[in-house]
Amino acid sequence: MEERKFSYPKTLLLGFGFFGVSVIWSVYNAFVPLILDGQFGLKAGWIAFIMVLDNVAALFIQPPLGVYSDRLRSPLGRRLPFIALGAPFAAAAFGIIPFAASLPLFILSCITLLLAMAIWRTPVVALMPDITPSRYRSQANGVINLMGGLGTVMATLIGGPLYDKNPAFPFFLGAFLVVVSAGLVLLVIREPKEFAAKKLHLAEKKEETDLDRNVLKNLGEVFAQKEKSPMFILLAILFWFVSYNAIETFFTLYGVHHLGLREGDAAFQISYIGLIFMIMAVPAGLLATKIKRKTTIMIGIVTMIICIILMYVIPADVLTIQFASLMGSGFYVLSIILVLAGIGWACINVNSLPMVVDMTDDEHVGTYTGLYYFFSQMAATLGPVVFGWTIQIFNNDYRLMMAIGPVFLILAFIMMLNVKRGEAKG
Repeated sequence: MEERKFSYPKTLLLGFGFFGVSVIWSVYNAFVPLILDGQFGLKAGWIAFIMVLDNVAALFIQPPLGVYSDRLRSPLGRRLPFIALGAPFAAAAFGIIPFAASLPLFILSCITLLLAMAIWRTPVVALMPDITPSRYRSQANGVINLMGGLGTVMATLIGGPLYDKNPAFPFFLGAFLVVVSAGLVLLVIREPKEFAAKKLHLAEKKEETDLDRNVLKNLGEVFAQKEKSPMFILLAILFWFVSYNAIETFFTLYGVHHLGLREGDAAFQISYIGLIFMIMAVPAGLLATKIKRKTTIMIGIVTMIICIILMYVIPADVLTIQFASLMGSGFYVLSIILVLAGIGWACINVNSLPMVVDMTDDEHVGTYTGLYYFFSQMAATLGPVVFGWTIQIFNNDYRLMMAIGPVFLILAFIMMLNVKRGEAKG
């Protein structure tokens, strides 16, 4: 088997794949709710229903694709073919969304996007552990998430002012950056040679059973293990993503309807989380090598709980006290809280995937990456729906999501207390 070495430049280039994914979803989550609210006049519950359509599709598509990519052999390897197929379709669909004049056409455009994104998201993330030794995976995931944070910052920092000029401009930006970033990955990254073949085929091994082809059976195996660490960390992932994804989905509407911010300014505030997440991604990975991944994640959970509670208890007129202006948007008390939240989210998100994939062997990295995304996408489906209908029941009180969010983070903290494995091997 080919010896794998850790390289910061190579990992940084691989990070462009996650950069492209982050650009797409950051623009999507920031501006699609505004379009559904302003252009089509939908309430929070129905906005939530449409916003989770991508997650429902990914819930059923991404885990099997993770398993499929584990078994695929091609001249490009087992992950890169999915990027070559999915990224161009995703870019094309994304550029069409702002031109959808009717709600059915708008939803159809979104569905096309989500199907294209589901094809390549799990394989591009599984590439990191494929080419990185176990003991360096937290640092490598830090670099990958740094690039993801850069994508989020560009999508919201630049996308906010662009949206104020023309609602289609952020979508054009996202489509262009996806093509460029996916092209760089395909041009530069080469998978380990043992996963390449002259002809496209599935690796047939007699010892592989239906367990490798069925996500429900994979889940059954994980939950049936005598040592329950994989089960507990997957449940923790479910709970913290329920909180984060729901708040991310409705944050621009929270900013507009509760805080009284302009639409572009509300979207701009998300960039503070992305900016600090980008800055802290590599340090969060390095911190985990010093005090363990589990400890770093739990520190992040506590930080997020405190920040979200502050956004609930502090009055709107205090949260919007402005200290400075940047690119036409404000730096508020709210912005400081979001900066701290970005630190907490980096500690959680950078170290969770390495913990999951280090609970299995190299042959099943894609399978476990698929399970990671199964639970994160299930959370991204449940979170906005639960929060959205709760907000709608209470007369569109978007501040309420800051009271619900900490409950799920506390549940995630309790799950992490029971995780005993997942630290770096060797």
